[in-house]
Amino acid sequence: MRRTALYSRSTSPAAPPAGLAATDPLPAPPARATWRRRLAAAARQPAALWGAIVALTLGLTLTQWPGLQSAPRALTQKDIDAAVLHTLTHQVLPSQAARAAAAVAPSVVRVEGVVPEKRGRKSAAEPGRGIGTGVVIIDNGTILTNLHVVQGAEQITVTFFDGTESEAGIVNIQPENDLAVLRAHKIPDDLQAATMRSTDDLAEGDAVVAIGFPFGIGPSVSAGVVSGLGRGFRSPEGGQLMRNLIQFDAAANPGNSGGPLITLDGQVVGIVTAILNPTAARTFLGIGFAVPIENAASGAGQVPF
Repeated sequence: MRRTALYSRSTSPAAPPAGLAATDPLPAPPARATWRRRLAAAARQPAALWGAIVALTLGLTLTQWPGLQSAPRALTQKDIDAAVLHTLTHQVLPSQAARAAAAVAPSVVRVEGVVPEKRGRKSAAEPGRGIGTGVVIIDNGTILTNLHVVQGAEQITVTFFDGTESEAGIVNIQPENDLAVLRAHKIPDDLQAATMRSTDDLAEGDAVVAIGFPFGIGPSVSAGVVSGLGRGFRSPEGGQLMRNLIQFDAAANPGNSGGPLITLDGQVVGIVTAILNPTAARTFLGIGFAVPIENAASGAGQVPF
């Protein structure tokens, strides 16, 4: 009987290869060697088999040997310095003054007092507005500001950091330090009081930041240093002499009155109260004064230190 070739995809009979008779079977393709056959072949050569086993065993042993594993390298001071330098070089970090201002910003308020003002004999009384700054010292809405900002005001409005506006009333005054204590009628739910710091360790040359609403613009931030301690200042308007003031050179202008003077850790050391300008311009010439926070806090009936 005629036999058909294996693995043929032809649908028609194919002619037998030359040299083979039609009745001779075609040779089968060689079978592929499997891993079992390779292992059997290796078993027939003991030296090669044992050599492979020894090499495999030695390789596994060396990878597990504790002394040969690569331990992580301990960090050195040089590595830490390089990492810090890389961060400082490639990232812009906020300044110390910026961090200090951000710390006290939720406690700074704009203070506006409506004061009746006459313009001539026949004109009716027209309201004038005094703009100043205040700082929250108790989270129930107790605010420190300058007395001259609200003195004689028929209505006082404070605006908190989140835009909340509220009327406020005067609960105490301290004329000798030009200070007034206000209480807001409505406060934000998350109102924060500023942190106050003793001036005992304050020194000339220490960096300070003033925050307020100069000419109604703000909140505005300016930075400088403590220029002197225990200074005296006589008000050109009322002639009142104030003593034991902090002198500073951070820019302050009308509207900064009542705002906080803070150290670089964001803590209040004084309340901005006056600037020295021998001219009628009433602008900053580099000398400002603040009431130490110990005096200011006592005006609120609070001794913080």
